[in-house]
Amino acid sequence: MNGQEIQWFPGHMARAEKQIAAGLKLCDAVLELTDARIPASSRNPDLGRLAAGKPRVLLLNKSDLADAAETARWLRFYRGRGLAALAVDCQSGRNVRAVLPAVRDLLKEQIARWKARGMPGRRIRVMAAGIPNVGKSSLINRLARRSGAKVEDRPGVTRAPGWFSVGGGFELLDTPGVLWPKFGSRAAGGRLALTGAVRGEAFDAEALACALLELLRAEYPQLLKRRYRLEDADLAGAAGAGLLERVAKKRGMLVSGGGADTERASRMLLEEFRGAKIGRITLERAEEP
Repeated sequence: MNGQEIQWFPGHMARAEKQIAAGLKLCDAVLELTDARIPASSRNPDLGRLAAGKPRVLLLNKSDLADAAETARWLRFYRGRGLAALAVDCQSGRNVRAVLPAVRDLLKEQIARWKARGMPGRRIRVMAAGIPNVGKSSLINRLARRSGAKVEDRPGVTRAPGWFSVGGGFELLDTPGVLWPKFGSRAAGGRLALTGAVRGEAFDAEALACALLELLRAEYPQLLKRRYRLEDADLAGAAGAGLLERVAKKRGMLVSGGGADTERASRMLLEEFRGAKIGRITLERAEEP
């Protein structure tokens, strides 16, 4: 990554935090969505502060894009720390049916108290929260079996909170995706940029592509070789920039004079990673936190 410290728009974040804090007072539990490709970097530390003491289910969304073995390790990691955690994919719908039962199980003692007070039919109110582009609206659409929440594959589409009845005695509150003001870790900021949580102009595309190639060479060399027709010799000793040049030439991306068009290759590489065309990839390991 290029080393810059990303700062966001304090006024926008402050308003979003106020909306989330106000919504939490009305909710019985929280669905915290993360990106299964970056299960630690996609958790907003401010949400933990705002939702302290509120029952929470952690969802590793986009799991169909992530390394299945690493997702299993992350689930063990979080469950071992007392968190209710599920792997889901809101685009395909995989395991989404397990979400509301997990919330109900988490609230079973509270539900029993409601029944004892003569409120057996009280609706369960749950907040869907997470960083931008993590899939909150897609989750609500899946649960509601309707197209009530606007869904686009870019950060910042949900502008204001909204309630959705999703059946089974549940109401879900959708909230704007919020990033924290500064990334103390360049690696975390870079991972967010790679997955699309950070707007594209925040990081240099070539720097991101080089960082991604370094990671793929170390952790997923077979996927890298197969997708871009590389040999062991191409990977041996080449830095990220050298690998990027080789990928560009393998794809016929050249500039006048025959040099590698690394800018074009960078955009292609990032798009193919985000679309899982390279393969199912997780950018961080469960032991890293």
